[in-house]
Amino acid sequence: MWDDSFPSFLIGLREGLEAGLIVSVLVATLVRAGARSRLPQVWTGVLAAIALSMSFGAVLTFTAASLSTSAQEAFGGTLSIVAVAFVTAMVFWMRRSARGLAGEIKEKVTEALAMGAGVLVLTSFLAVGREGLETALFLWTTARAAHESAGPLTGAGVGLVLAALLCWGLYRRVLRINLTRFFTVTGAVLVVIAAGVLGYGLRDLQEGAVLPGGAAYAFDLSGSVDAGAWYSTLLQGVLNLTPAMTWLQVAGYAGYLAVVMTLFVRGVRSEPEARSRDTTAPPQPGSAAPDRPAGPAPTRPRWLLPVAVVAVPAALAGLVVALAHPKPAAGEAVAVSETDCGRGFTAPEPGRQDFRMHNTGNQASEVYLIDPSSDAVYGEIEGLAPGTTRDLVATVAGGTYAWRCVPADGKAVTSKAVRVGGTAGAHAVVPVSERDLAAPLKAYKAYVNRGLATLVVETRKLSDDIRAGHLDTARADWLTAHRTYASLGAAYGTFENFDQKIDGRPDGLPGGVHDKDFTGFQRIEYGLWHGEPAAGLTGVAQQLAEDSAGLRKAFPHQDFDASDLPLRAHEILENTLQFELTGDTDQGSGTGLATADANLAGTRELLAVLRPLLTSRAPHLLPTVDADIARLQTLLDAEHRDGRWTPVDRLGRTAKARIDGATGQLLEDLSPVPDLLEIRKSA
Repeated sequence: MWDDSFPSFLIGLREGLEAGLIVSVLVATLVRAGARSRLPQVWTGVLAAIALSMSFGAVLTFTAASLSTSAQEAFGGTLSIVAVAFVTAMVFWMRRSARGLAGEIKEKVTEALAMGAGVLVLTSFLAVGREGLETALFLWTTARAAHESAGPLTGAGVGLVLAALLCWGLYRRVLRINLTRFFTVTGAVLVVIAAGVLGYGLRDLQEGAVLPGGAAYAFDLSGSVDAGAWYSTLLQGVLNLTPAMTWLQVAGYAGYLAVVMTLFVRGVRSEPEARSRDTTAPPQPGSAAPDRPAGPAPTRPRWLLPVAVVAVPAALAGLVVALAHPKPAAGEAVAVSETDCGRGFTAPEPGRQDFRMHNTGNQASEVYLIDPSSDAVYGEIEGLAPGTTRDLVATVAGGTYAWRCVPADGKAVTSKAVRVGGTAGAHAVVPVSERDLAAPLKAYKAYVNRGLATLVVETRKLSDDIRAGHLDTARADWLTAHRTYASLGAAYGTFENFDQKIDGRPDGLPGGVHDKDFTGFQRIEYGLWHGEPAAGLTGVAQQLAEDSAGLRKAFPHQDFDASDLPLRAHEILENTLQFELTGDTDQGSGTGLATADANLAGTRELLAVLRPLLTSRAPHLLPTVDADIARLQTLLDAEHRDGRWTPVDRLGRTAKARIDGATGQLLEDLSPVPDLLEIRKSA
């Protein structure tokens, strides 16, 4: 994580030191002037600036998350360039201002003291707010480049803490720092880092279709450099250098470095020699800062450090590429297109092979390495875009192999077959067709139809109970009907809009549990277990009975894609772990485990209809899954005593952990099912 942390650590340290120096000077000036009572005004402005910065980061994150993929790329690329502009301006401003910063702030404080409290608050707010906004923008940009936030946030946090300690040391005069030299060194490093951020931002804009040249690569070392190795991760995390970069990225990276570093070095050389010895520190209350002699001029050229900052990483990058262990070379390059699939394919050597698949056509394509005699799939790439190259790794043993390319709009094309000598043993998945899933789908729909018929009877009885005012009986009948519904696998839109009407949650509704659109089982549950009178629930119960009858009538005509069937084996229990076992759906009955038990029954039924297909493709999978189901069933049964279920929030810590762990293990063992029974394109 260090590689992703360093740029943020540096910006946190530098921006934190800038803001901290300003605050230290503000505080010291007020203390020296005998105006300690005005200190809360400074801290008010500081806290307001921090809140603004955090809000700015939240707005950036929320805005990006709500955009489409291409819009996210364009948005991120634009902000990356804005961040580079801010950082560049900050580097030059602080290099010029480090020596005179204290005097500048003193003047502002003196003016603020004469004009009132609001001006002092505004002075501290503006002084700290600028650094805060710059930090938030740069952190957001680096986190996006790293594709994770833990590293950048950790680095920034460490940098800010260190900056605070340094500022405290300067304020207490227990520490001396040559600020001019510090800001010069960190400025040179930040120029290099900003060049990488600029290159990343330009690439984002290309991927967002804002700038052209997204496929025009200046170099592509992905075939000889392992992008996941430590050295690649280090170079990408710190310098944003990737194994493949477009001409625009390279031009932006090199042009920025050439121009900005030249100006930076020229500015350093033009400064008076006396400034290189500056050790500015905020004044200690009650004492004056002593004059310091300029001292002898440095013996080394002033341009040496900035040039070294650029040259050393570049030399290290070249050395790494030259000496590091390359990733395993691809067995061969194979062309993919809608007319010519597998061009360049020859018989590979037995063992683990890395094929480089390059789409030379005009359409995105699915690519499969198959056994042409059985159509079994050894490996696949989904959605290989035109003009792109991706690696397909597969283990090759004795047998026959061919490539099958299925373009987005067109017929499948199969390459010539090649024979590999040796003992058979490579693992392949026999493809599933819609015809293979037709019988399981028919059996499962019959199971659901029977369950819906039962549900109609049970919801009518529940409605009658409530209309008659028999609320104790209604509570028992509610649980019976709800368990029936939960066993039918209503996961991820199985029943289309009926699921929200019958078992929808109040999440997101303006009125919550009191919203007029909150209906169905959970609305009735809330009323029955929160003391609502029967008269208030009669209409809701009647509507539930009508919706159940409507679902039974509509289900045979609903679109149930055969390819969705294998997904249900995983998704039902995924819902269970997310909602029932967290208590999120409990509206007062405490019957989350009863619903989980019904969900488990529904999963068991799904596996029963899929068992023949799974047994022939993964004979060792089902025994493991069966053992997982038995274990989870035993744990659930242990919490069902004397006709009552233990509420989730009253489970002991050990029991809760065991149930969650058993459900998680079952989900993990079920995860191969969708891939094993995926309907793959063949024409």
